[in-house]
Amino acid sequence: MSGIVRKAWDRIRRGGGGGPDLVIRLVRKGEIARLREITAAVFGGVSLDEAVERRFGRMGGAPWQERKASHIDTDYRIDPRGVLVAEIGGEIVGYVTTSMDLANRVGYIANMAVAAESQGKGVGRRLVEAALDRFRRAGLTGARIATLETNKVGRHLYPAMGFEEVARQIYFYKKL
Repeated sequence: MSGIVRKAWDRIRRGGGGGPDLVIRLVRKGEIARLREITAAVFGGVSLDEAVERRFGRMGGAPWQERKASHIDTDYRIDPRGVLVAEIGGEIVGYVTTSMDLANRVGYIANMAVAAESQGKGVGRRLVEAALDRFRRAGLTGARIATLETNKVGRHLYPAMGFEEVARQIYFYKKL
């Protein structure tokens, strides 16, 4: 954690300043590497790519972290304006990727991650709120997000923000 981010969070713990100077903004193309870095660091235990690798071994030579991080590249290609970052003092501490089905008026939150040192401080909540605001401004009427059962944080956060569970999906995989 950089000194700037550490000082901002220390202010919160002391009760001063009403919180860090958290900014949610659009990602810049050159910042995708930082999003990939956060992804690889924090998705352990909550990634389908990791579950497949644990069961069947590496796929194509790349570790699960690389495969999971490549989802960010895909999300950015699909909708560069749908990738938002959380920044404190110039340092990216989290992100959310979104896309929109305008015909059916549904927004999708594909990926979201917060750097370990900034977890539990409301950054994820602020990112989801920013995604929902984007959807509302576009005139969408619903938002969708999915998580694995192993993601305890997501299973708590999403219902706390008004999301309702509507179905469970079972992932199957077969090695060829």
